[in-house]
Amino acid sequence: MVSEGRGRLFRRRDGKYLVYLPKDLAEDSMFPFKVTDSIFVKVSFALGDNKLLIEKWSGS
Repeated sequence: MVSEGRGRLFRRRDGKYLVYLPKDLAEDSMFPFKVTDSIFVKVSFALGDNKLLIEKWSGS
């Protein structure tokens, strides 16, 4: 079971930001998202905290 991995946050030339997740992490059977193509996610953070929270988008 892979519950953590070294990913990367980077900025593309077009100004968009992407979060890279290692394949072993994203394809682990316990990974919370089942992604076949792409899904919408909500990304949030708390001021002063060094963490991102990524949740499946449940809004319309």
